[in-house]
Amino acid sequence: MIDHAHDLVSVQEATDRLLSAVAALDNAAVARPSRLPGWTVGHVLAHLARNADALGNVLDGRPMYASAEARDSDIERDAPRPLDVQLEDLRASHAAFRARADEPADWTRTVELRNGVTDTAARVPFRRWGEVELHHVDLGTGYELEDLPDEFTEREIAFLADRFLGNSDVPATRITDGTRAWHTGRQAPRTEVTVQGRPADLLGWLCGRRDGTALELSGGELPKLPAL
Repeated sequence: MIDHAHDLVSVQEATDRLLSAVAALDNAAVARPSRLPGWTVGHVLAHLARNADALGNVLDGRPMYASAEARDSDIERDAPRPLDVQLEDLRASHAAFRARADEPADWTRTVELRNGVTDTAARVPFRRWGEVELHHVDLGTGYELEDLPDEFTEREIAFLADRFLGNSDVPATRITDGTRAWHTGRQAPRTEVTVQGRPADLLGWLCGRRDGTALELSGGELPKLPAL
């Protein structure tokens, strides 16, 4: 069962870590390449701010973004801003998201995200938690996948494995860290490939942040996953 109140606390803690890391940067860092191809650090920061707005829209029953083009143009517009402006925007957008999430609501209701994806309202805080944690890593400030909270890593692995479950382009795959196991990919009478490794490496592969070379394989090659 999803505990949205617990996840909102985790969002706050993750955001506090992010803001502390960003506050230690300088204006020159905003234009530095991030770990995401084609995006600077400023692009990542702008995306994080606008995503907070967007998830607030979702909780309000409005479209997440006006359009895909508007989403992209807003990020491009905001990416070059000075660091102090980026920081203030991150703080304000996070505060607005928290204020919206703290209002009494039916957390069992279905909400719509991008591209027609639906989910329960209760999972929106976890989705925001994921945005903050993974994009903190993308900044390249020394916060790595290994630094993520264990609870988040385990839940995000399960979340992403479920996202690819039933995808006919992904072989029936067993994912394990040696203790826990998850399944993803197409329906098949048996597992076609097993992928084993440390939780951080498994998560890195599933979310497209690592190439999977640190993982152990049996039964076949490392599955190629669709873009998130």
